[in-house]
Amino acid sequence: MSAAGNALEKPLPGAGQANSECDNFQMKDPDPGENARSVGFLLTYGSFRMVDLGDLTWNKEKDLVCPMNKIGTVDLFVVSHHGISASNSPQLVHALHPKVALMNNGAKKGGSPEIWQTLHDSAGLQDIWQIHFAVAGGKEHNSADPFLANVDEICEGKGIRVEAMKDGSFKLVNSRNKYEKSYR
Repeated sequence: MSAAGNALEKPLPGAGQANSECDNFQMKDPDPGENARSVGFLLTYGSFRMVDLGDLTWNKEKDLVCPMNKIGTVDLFVVSHHGISASNSPQLVHALHPKVALMNNGAKKGGSPEIWQTLHDSAGLQDIWQIHFAVAGGKEHNSADPFLANVDEICEGKGIRVEAMKDGSFKLVNSRNKYEKSYR
């Protein structure tokens, strides 16, 4: 989807829909660092679709979903850049229309309340899974305990496993509490 500061030029098969939210897109200061050059990919397995854009930043995300969504919809969105507000524009999140979001954040890195709310408000999103409880988010902007791999500021090194099936269904499993949930 992205690499070396460039984005996918043409829509993927089945994508290319106009994104009406692009009229409200607000550019941020350009990112001269390596994050704007992140490798982003779409993983497919049968009907299952997962996108991971690495640390791709806000302005570069725009090239993937504005004025048209070149990616299409996904089942699982690995939240960009640890869930910080320099990434994860509403235009991107809403265009992807994920069933589930998985945030690879730290207790004090990422997990922005603003981005958590953007994910939460995305139509059709069923759950947000997080690697850590985000201190800045408080109870209002963090997922419930079953969806958190590490609940204390001191990381226990717990993770979340994704299991995908060819029919498009998938399951997430929390290694801390063994909670698992399947999605169709």
